Amino acid sequence: MDRYLIMKDGTVLTGKAIGAEGTAIGEAVFTTAMCGYIQTLTDPSYYGQLVMHTFPLIGNYGAIPEDAESDRPYLAGYIVRELCAEGSNYRKKLELDEYLKQNNVVGICGIDTRALTRKIRSGGVMNAMITSDLKNLPEKLAELKKFRVKNAVENTTCKAVSRVESENTSPRVVLYDFGAKKNIERVLVKRGCDVIIVPAHTTAEEALALKPDGIMLSNGGGDPADNLEIIGEIKKLIAANIPMFGICLGHQLLALANGARTVKLKYGHRGANQPVKDIVTGRTYITSQNHGYAVKGDTLDPKKGTVRFVNANDKTVEGIDYVGPQFSVQFHPEACGGPQDTEFLFGRFEKLMEECHA
Repeated sequence: MDRYLIMKDGTVLTGKAIGAEGTAIGEAVFTTAMCGYIQTLTDPSYYGQLVMHTFPLIGNYGAIPEDAESDRPYLAGYIVRELCAEGSNYRKKLELDEYLKQNNVVGICGIDTRALTRKIRSGGVMNAMITSDLKNLPEKLAELKKFRVKNAVENTTCKAVSRVESENTSPRVVLYDFGAKKNIERVLVKRGCDVIIVPAHTTAEEALALKPDGIMLSNGGGDPADNLEIIGEIKKLIAANIPMFGICLGHQLLALANGARTVKLKYGHRGANQPVKDIVTGRTYITSQNHGYAVKGDTLDPKKGTVRFVNANDKTVEGIDYVGPQFSVQFHPEACGGPQDTEFLFGRFEKLMEECHA
């Protein structure tokens, strides 16, 4: 069955239907990751977005639900060049198309993803629609012009407090879930932390009442500046002088709480091959990333913090060290799938908690 991708600028691409029936609208973005498509599908940071893979063949190892980063896919829709009909992997539970249908993900395949990638790189992230109906095209274009990703954190955070204990159950970390990838929790537990996951709108007082040794601010979707209430609570946590580690959206929220500003990038950083330079050591790491916003380095008060990591391609801010016991990174040190070169940052967080609670 034919399916269409309508771009906000009026471009219409014709492909074939995959996944669920229906219409999907969102921001069209691309990821350069060559593997880990189940993790991509279930990363809540993609909330409200039509995600396209630049790699031409997707689904070659089927669907492995155990590799999911959340309870279900949160993206708006899915775009691939070619969907493999029969995946090959001993862990496979079902085919990727079946997984898309089961999780109500509307998708399209068979379009020129190279051309679409070039369009997004030159014109920037663009609203788009996946549909099987080209009727009333002017109305659809008007709808695309009005679309904006809203309430991403509210729609992806957990609903209640939960706890995962390691064998050591020390130190104790409160993990704020802004749309957290499960691997953040997994890495913390693997490293011997007792993890308490709390909803995004947990107050600072409620978090501190859990007597944590440290606070982890997770990744998530949407515009970081929309989360004014959360930013206010992070300010209180900063004042409490408690160790904090922010990742992705958590990095942006921590910067906003310290008075810096964020900006929307032209097409963002999404993939498992982003080079990041450590300004202190001069070393460059290959990182996994998924974000469309960045902290403006020149808006950061040097009395509060300094830029530690920068993107080696476009020089955007990738990490900040603060004067207090807090630091953050834009990339994913818990990468899954992707390079694990920067997982040592969790060790830095552990050391910070030990020093502050010695």
